[in-house]
Amino acid sequence: MSPRPVHFQDLGPIDYKAAWDYQEELFAAIMARKTANRKLPPEQHERSQDHLLFCEHPHVYTLGKSGRREHLLVSDQRLRELHATFYHINRGGDITYHGPGQLVGYPILNLDHFFPDIRRYLRYLEEIFIRILADYGLRGQRSPTETGVWLDLGRPTARKICALGVRPSRWITMHGWAFNVNTDLSYFQHIVPCGIHDKGVTSLAAELGRPVPMEEVKGLARRYFQALFEAPLQPGPA
Repeated sequence: MSPRPVHFQDLGPIDYKAAWDYQEELFAAIMARKTANRKLPPEQHERSQDHLLFCEHPHVYTLGKSGRREHLLVSDQRLRELHATFYHINRGGDITYHGPGQLVGYPILNLDHFFPDIRRYLRYLEEIFIRILADYGLRGQRSPTETGVWLDLGRPTARKICALGVRPSRWITMHGWAFNVNTDLSYFQHIVPCGIHDKGVTSLAAELGRPVPMEEVKGLARRYFQALFEAPLQPGPA
């Protein structure tokens, strides 16, 4: 089945829980259509709509379902002082940080429309940012044991620039990526990022020594998403 256009929405700055609730709404609609189709002959199947959301969040720490609470290194009182919130959520992975200056992307896709292969899906998400980094003269790398995109793997200076955490169910995806563009990296000092003790965290701005226009990065992310998934993006519902 060839992909049809993916609905794209840039939600801008949005509270983490509001974005999570919206993801759940879109996910539920895809799941309902998929369940209904199972009761129908193939010629009566209706195709669900796939979605890609971009956004930025206020300061927030999120812990995946397999993560460890002790990887949040500060108290509730300190969280309030940092103007940050905390959520234990249903994606894979450990703890990470979201905040202003970070490009967060949430693909809500029925992978039956593309390829039913989570490993391949994760590699495609990583490839988006490996290509973006190459456009800025940086060499993004994959780790053989950890998801995401890195710089200087295998060296003491190894550092992560893009984190991934997804939740697939019946080949429908939720959650996604967090790419550090102009992110305040000091917020990572209050966690063990992704549960990894021996590697650092960086941003595009830190690597280039200058702020990077977020709209420029969003444009590249859209371009490479469309190329890799072979599906054009079209405006989603208002």
